[in-house]
Amino acid sequence: MATVTAPDGSPHGLTVSSFTSVSLHPPLISICIDQSCNTLTHFLANPFFAINVLSDRQRDISVNFATRIDGRFDELPWFSGLAGSPLLHDCLARFECRVERTLEAGDHIIFIGAILRVQAFPGEPLLYFNRTYRTLL
Repeated sequence: MATVTAPDGSPHGLTVSSFTSVSLHPPLISICIDQSCNTLTHFLANPFFAINVLSDRQRDISVNFATRIDGRFDELPWFSGLAGSPLLHDCLARFECRVERTLEAGDHIIFIGAILRVQAFPGEPLLYFNRTYRTLL
């Protein structure tokens, strides 16, 4: 799940289907956001964002951030990271990033993020494949 704060400090985020490593040296990742997404303006306005890798116990958060437009952070405990990006409790990993570059590609904007800090925790990942949630065998 990608998260960002708006200029007024309010938290915003969405479930992203494309999150990948770009480079180890320097450490870079990328996310892709549809140009019609209602949270895109917040990502374009802020030079920082975070990726929260959800655990298998956080399926409801993934569904909420993929389908609900308003109130995604209602009743969801979170805290601010180094640069103010919303970070979630109980996830498997958190990547705090500075926007290195944006690229327009078809109907999406690709955000390349320089990793500022990574935190990893034990647990099983939440997986989504072929239009359904899955578990590792």
